[in-house]
Amino acid sequence: MPGMWWVVGTILVVGLGAAYLIWTAGRVQRLQARAESAARALDAHLLRRAAAAAVLAERRYGVELYAAARIALDAVPEEREAAENDLTRQLRGIELDPDDPACEAVIAASRRLALARQVHTDLVRDARSARGRPVVRLFRMGRGRDWPRYFDIDDPTVVPRADVTTG
Repeated sequence: MPGMWWVVGTILVVGLGAAYLIWTAGRVQRLQARAESAARALDAHLLRRAAAAAVLAERRYGVELYAAARIALDAVPEEREAAENDLTRQLRGIELDPDDPACEAVIAASRRLALARQVHTDLVRDARSARGRPVVRLFRMGRGRDWPRYFDIDDPTVVPRADVTTG
């Protein structure tokens, strides 16, 4: 009967190891799905900001802002970061009136975009960290999905000129 304890112990260790691997695989998949969802939300906020900037440009600020907004709306994924950075620079270069509804829409869209970007960055960091663990790489738990990518743009928050303080 002393050999029976080794069998029970081995079965227990294998069971705990399998449970850990299943839990880890589920966590990697959940983090990956959340990062992909955050990327879609970020894309939606980028489109909303570009559309609001295009409306603002049509009403008030003219060709350069409108061109930057249209380029951001029509950009392919490889050129998206550069187009969004250009739109951010264009928006920072104009004086936004917080009482104007079109300006307020751009300001609100920019604030939401900043939050969406932060959430996306945090989730991508977590997903990349989980996929980089040795046990995950050894058992190839992240296969079937692309490696999560950061979306590297300048801080998209646009502040009305009246709120800027000089120091």
